[in-house]
Amino acid sequence: MTEPILDASAVLAFLQKEPGQETVEAVLEKGRAVICAVNLSEVATKLVEGGMTPALAREALGALDLDVHPFDEPLALECAWLRGPTRAGGLSLGDRACLALGKRLARPVLTTDRSWEGLAVGVTVRLARP
Repeated sequence: MTEPILDASAVLAFLQKEPGQETVEAVLEKGRAVICAVNLSEVATKLVEGGMTPALAREALGALDLDVHPFDEPLALECAWLRGPTRAGGLSLGDRACLALGKRLARPVLTTDRSWEGLAVGVTVRLARP
């Protein structure tokens, strides 16, 4: 089975020991889980907003050994093209960046966000939470 791209919500569920953490942990245990740089920034932001120092947030994220993919021009454009089909679900730029990376790598994405269910964007969405 192809391992999914991690959305920020999935990584946060793992780090904050929220429902779905076991699903994310299983992906992380296989090594070099993939994430978009935009989603990594979202996670780091939430950690610092939650009281972590930037140094501790960097350490926590570094321990995950994530394979971070850059948000380059083609990915930025694919993210923009996804706005129309995801607008009704209220998906953010970060959400669409994750989906765009999933499309690029032809891999599913893992999120905790139920609003992604049923999206017709050419990417399989897996929910970390039942």
